[in-house]
Amino acid sequence: MGAVLKQVVGGLEEIPVEISQAFQKKKHALGGRGPRLSDIVKMLQTTSSKRRTFICIDALDECVPEDRVKLLNSLAQILQKSPGTRIFVTGRPHIRPEIGRHLSGRVTSLPISTKRDDIIRYLHSRLQDTTPDAMDSSLEADILKKIPEDVSEMYVETATLLKLPQAFLTNSHLDSC
Repeated sequence: MGAVLKQVVGGLEEIPVEISQAFQKKKHALGGRGPRLSDIVKMLQTTSSKRRTFICIDALDECVPEDRVKLLNSLAQILQKSPGTRIFVTGRPHIRPEIGRHLSGRVTSLPISTKRDDIIRYLHSRLQDTTPDAMDSSLEADILKKIPEDVSEMYVETATLLKLPQAFLTNSHLDSC
């Protein structure tokens, strides 16, 4: 959440006084420790309640489960105090119920799947970049068969019912992701 705060503050014309004071206070504390998670969440609530804020979290499924719970709880707290905040999350389908639980059903899901041909075309281009003679035709065939079979569907969660433009949803962008 500290990285999110840094990005949000970095987009402001000036650092809000309460955030600057909180960091100065922590700097002088024993060991110079940074703000705690609860302090960071309060700062994000304050900052995002005054202006429209978009928070994007990519590959949430790759986050350690314990940290993912803390992150989702923090995002839920931010949404409670900052109704203008929109959260955009990507991840694999197995974390969808967890997101729904922590964000109190204030999410909309959008499945995104890949086309097999796009995966194979990408793999062909990457396999061309290998060291000459490092790849035999049997290994290449195995790669081109196995990887497209194993690619699982991704999805996007958008918190607080952020609606995407209809033109985007009907366009072929989603088909080739």
